[in-house]
Amino acid sequence: MRSVLAIDIGSTKICAIIANIDSENNIQITGAGIAKAQGLKKGSITNIELASKSIKSALSDAKRVAGTDIKKATVSISGAYTKSLISSGIVNIPNKDISLKEIERVMRTSLYNANIPNEYEILHTLPFNFKVDDQDYIEDPLGMNASRLEVETHIITTQKSNFHNLRKAVRAAGVEVENVVLSGYASAIAVLNDDEKELGVGVVDMGGSTSNIVIHSGNAIRFNDFLGVGSNHITNDLSMALHTPLNVADNVKMQYGSLHTPNNDLIELPIIGDESTTHEVSLEVVHNVIYARVEETLMIIAQSLEKSGLKEQMGAGIVLTGGFTNMDGLRELASAIFDNLPVRVAKPIEVDGLFDQLRTPAYAGAIGLLRYEANGYALYEVDVNKKMRHSKNEFLEPVITAPEEDELTGIPTIGSLEDPALPSEDTGTPIHTIRPKNGQEAGTFKKIWNWMSQLF
Repeated sequence: MRSVLAIDIGSTKICAIIANIDSENNIQITGAGIAKAQGLKKGSITNIELASKSIKSALSDAKRVAGTDIKKATVSISGAYTKSLISSGIVNIPNKDISLKEIERVMRTSLYNANIPNEYEILHTLPFNFKVDDQDYIEDPLGMNASRLEVETHIITTQKSNFHNLRKAVRAAGVEVENVVLSGYASAIAVLNDDEKELGVGVVDMGGSTSNIVIHSGNAIRFNDFLGVGSNHITNDLSMALHTPLNVADNVKMQYGSLHTPNNDLIELPIIGDESTTHEVSLEVVHNVIYARVEETLMIIAQSLEKSGLKEQMGAGIVLTGGFTNMDGLRELASAIFDNLPVRVAKPIEVDGLFDQLRTPAYAGAIGLLRYEANGYALYEVDVNKKMRHSKNEFLEPVITAPEEDELTGIPTIGSLEDPALPSEDTGTPIHTIRPKNGQEAGTFKKIWNWMSQLF
């Protein structure tokens, strides 16, 4: 049994959840805390001090309910400032049987081949096409007989500044970041079933100020996008159109927000700047303002789905989640705008101890982080810590470091998978080296030979 802490940093709220995960990856939630997000704008941290206060507030509540103190967290990161690229790798299989070692090797080769700008940090390396000899789209090559293994990977990166600001804000709240997961990826883990992943599906997490899009096709993430549109835009529109304060406009949205045909009833609202004075507003006006903004938001999402080039591969249609989806009538309007694709509004998949408040679509990202820690991620993945994950074995052991260039030759060297990890003198953490049989330091030729023998 191990305790995990998940912190979902959204555009309007911070959610911290503590849970126990047993040896069979069953989740038992023991505590949760929710705080209003401060110091964030459109999913990115703009004020580290304010953001850390919000995180600390949510953390304190979760720890108090759980009755436990936990110092490491898995944290979501917004899709803002992310870039995705496609890379590929190829390796020969010396003994003709594909083991986890060969799968790790080909994944890392694709990572090494990727042209990633210096100012970007790798979040996820996710395979979407394994090729065994000349056979394409192998779901899982493990155990297959082959001479050659190829892979195409979808690599998700984020700006280093955005990444490090997130780490700083969480650290300032008294917790170390153990893992970082793209928020759209976490939401998809929380709401999708196996059939939807296999048939192909688009997941749209519609939040307060942002919408994160992820497209699954053939059990793999093929596309992700970030849009700076969310339900707060409706609040702003209502405030301006009805000349009423933002907090009142938000209450109107929550109470009367519907995309169905309205009645002509009148409601009394305070006037902005002179809240002692009220004026009457027709619910028809409220409906028109909300409908126009929701329609525009859905059309922007539809454009993103079109841009992906994967629309024809979304046999299961679209799954909507996030706080925005509480809007009455959203599913019907979305289906019409998405060219009559099937549309489902999704709550997180049930886990033990799930508080009623967390059962709503608004908390899909937080539940997804817990499921990620319980091996709910893709079948294979190189995570943000450069660790190779296999969902049936959590981590591959021993874990090798990413390819690094030899100082003399510029040739990438890859740590030996057969050699045991040696402790680093500086840190005490394991490092992997290529070690010649005579125990002396390998020469340049020996290093090249080791590298080539691993690749070919």
